[in-house]
Amino acid sequence: MRVLVIDTALGLCTAGVFEVEDGEARALGLRSEAMTKGHQERLAGMARDAAAEAGGFAGIERIGVTVGPGSFTGLRVGLAFAQGLGAALGRPVVGISSLDGLAASAPGAGPAAALIDARRGQVYARFWRGGAAQGPAEALAIGTARERSAALGAGVRLVGSGAALVGDGLPDAAIVDLAGPSPEALARLTAAADPAASPPRPVYLRAPDATPPSRLPGQPRPPAP
Repeated sequence: MRVLVIDTALGLCTAGVFEVEDGEARALGLRSEAMTKGHQERLAGMARDAAAEAGGFAGIERIGVTVGPGSFTGLRVGLAFAQGLGAALGRPVVGISSLDGLAASAPGAGPAAALIDARRGQVYARFWRGGAAQGPAEALAIGTARERSAALGAGVRLVGSGAALVGDGLPDAAIVDLAGPSPEALARLTAAADPAASPPRPVYLRAPDATPPSRLPGQPRPPAP
């Protein structure tokens, strides 16, 4: 299956076309840059160049896009672009969890924890043992995530921007600090996804930091009590 993957959820801006066969992903055209801002200006050009290197958009059978958890703005940019392109090409678009992508990016077959630094003393986390997810993605206090990771056993792989935070105090853990999922892992997950069960909708595990204004522009301040 030929797939296009889009990732703007974390610390990368990625657009890549891959041929996926028997669980192996071969890059046909790939553009990926470290980026936390400016995805909107760069993404379309990167996708165009990656597709051109792969022979064009016509052969793409499916589009995969990261749906979070991650940056609110980055997620919106990637989702809007992927859905617009999917509509234009008449191709299905599937959503891929950032945490699932991170876990699939780390080599090894032992237990794993995908961890994203969520600030405010928390990480976004999901845990795996024997290749099976141990529950849904969650927003956890760092100490709680450390306990859950330790319970997976010695040699647990901690993957993502929150790996070092959780790994402090776990000497037997293998820390894999990634800015985002590997494009190859996203391509494999995109090809394996069930479109009906993987909608391209954003995943938010915590309410946004921003709050709506208490008054409209030009509206007078309420009188002091």
